[in-house]
Amino acid sequence: MNALLDSSFLIDLLNELASAKPGPACAWLARNRHMRLWVSAASVAEVLEGADDIDAVREFLSRFGWQGLHHAHAARVALLQRRATHRMGENDAWQAAVAMEMRGKIVGHDPKAFARLGAMYCDHRAKA
Repeated sequence: MNALLDSSFLIDLLNELASAKPGPACAWLARNRHMRLWVSAASVAEVLEGADDIDAVREFLSRFGWQGLHHAHAARVALLQRRATHRMGENDAWQAAVAMEMRGKIVGHDPKAFARLGAMYCDHRAKA
């Protein structure tokens, strides 16, 4: 199964690793060793925006698979946003489109943005 790691997950993971205090992100990884882990341009950009050491964070993120953005994703974003009574944030819509096109889940902690995706959304902070 494919898992697209949202910036909310990646930030939690980086903070847990930096503090040497495993938390929900590390626990999720331990429970889901079978998952194929991916990042997108949206999640990488959001994480790098707040990074103190951009080179170190970029190197850390390179361990995950890369999902680029293509025409199919743009068409999916347009469809998601056109049909929605409440539009998603732009980066959230791109994340949802990437996860849909890769037939995977979004892993993060942003229920306001992603809960409507149902089974496609996994809140790593939720009780297992």
